[in-house]
Amino acid sequence: MLLESKNVVVYGAAGAIGSAVARAFAHEGAKVFLTGRNLDTVETVAKEITAAGGAAESAVVDAGDEKAVTDHLAAVVADAGSIDVSFNAIGISPRGLQGIPFTELPVENFMRPITTYTQAHFVTAKSAARHMIAQRSGVIMMNTPEPARLPMPLVGGMSVGWAAMEGLNRALSTEWAQHGVRTICLRTTGMAETPTIHTVFGLHADAIGMAKDQLLEMEGAMTHRKRLTALDELAQAAVLLASDRASAMTGTVANLTGGLIVD
Repeated sequence: MLLESKNVVVYGAAGAIGSAVARAFAHEGAKVFLTGRNLDTVETVAKEITAAGGAAESAVVDAGDEKAVTDHLAAVVADAGSIDVSFNAIGISPRGLQGIPFTELPVENFMRPITTYTQAHFVTAKSAARHMIAQRSGVIMMNTPEPARLPMPLVGGMSVGWAAMEGLNRALSTEWAQHGVRTICLRTTGMAETPTIHTVFGLHADAIGMAKDQLLEMEGAMTHRKRLTALDELAQAAVLLASDRASAMTGTVANLTGGLIVD
């Protein structure tokens, strides 16, 4: 198993992305420490993982709260002995943030994803890196969708926040890779299995007067494969990149857009 004996912390673990990644990590032998702001939903994922033979624990943690994050990581290290992977999969509701022209978008709504994403990713990465640098190993991971790189209308401040995450990923690597800590961002298309994407495409479809399913089909057709990234494809790539088989990869974006973006 690729992640046997690894200890992984997942933020936003009750969401579609966080839970899929957590299940894949556990399937490959990792012990997963699941966090989120709602204990019931996080525990549901933990129970599914343990029922399948994996090892999982759950806790309430706000990824943007530095004290909450550092206290939780200290408890993880005291319990498990190390933090080998930190995967931040938090998300925010797109309602009021997307599907609105810039000329009509309130400043606070433009800024919300920029401040929320950059703060939470900086807090979780910084807090995990303190432990990882001491142990001379570890992987910091995050996920962005294609508007982080590809200009798209009606995305508001989301695209700026996601681009900031990719910039942060590169910057962290310049300081931490020399200490054995890798940073990896996985960039995907929108993933049709996730409820958030259906909400997002609904907002965009309404704004431009098109059916949501037609808009989803159009974006899939823009890729080389003629389909959007699947959630399981993201999860399996995350497993590989978190493993020692990807030891030379750091400060980079793994392009999982199926050719929608060509690097």
